[in-house]
Amino acid sequence: MFAYIKGILEEKMSNYVVVETTGIGYKIFMSKNAILKIGELGEKVKIYTHYHVREDEISLYGFLTGEELKLFELLISVSGVGAKSAIAMLSNISPSEFIMCIVKDDITKLTKIPGIGKKSAQRIVLELKDKLKAEQEVSGAEETENAIEITDTLEEAISALQILGYNKKEIEKALQKFDYQSMPIEDIIRQGLKFLSK
Repeated sequence: MFAYIKGILEEKMSNYVVVETTGIGYKIFMSKNAILKIGELGEKVKIYTHYHVREDEISLYGFLTGEELKLFELLISVSGVGAKSAIAMLSNISPSEFIMCIVKDDITKLTKIPGIGKKSAQRIVLELKDKLKAEQEVSGAEETENAIEITDTLEEAISALQILGYNKKEIEKALQKFDYQSMPIEDIIRQGLKFLSK
């Protein structure tokens, strides 16, 4: 319903902010990391939003980047993961770290996030990997005009970025904008996100 809200930051609390625009104050729940980075009271801010509706509650959840928003929406699509749990996860892990956990089946790192047990971590990895496979089957083996050489490391990085909802064509186009050959996978993902989010 709301793609983003741009306005003046009026309040900062431990788990939400209030942003005023056209005389209306929007209460937006955010991760602790995002609240720390958002800026000072009185500044103009832009927050990407997710309009969350349940039987007993209507809430706005906010994110500083499109990647955080995509990750949140992926997390709440996993059975048993609610909006509050997803926000708690985003308070403890960056999108690039999270997708690395999915690609590498790193259950141990996910269980270090408060509120995530071993079974929840396994379910998150399994369901998100299944979604990725389904998306790859739908997109098929599309070739880009300037095809790039795919190594195992690059394949993992591409898979990780696909988890966040980018298609292979977009990813390969972004990869052509920087020298990824000598980079470790984590840096390829971070750089890829930088170019994909522009």
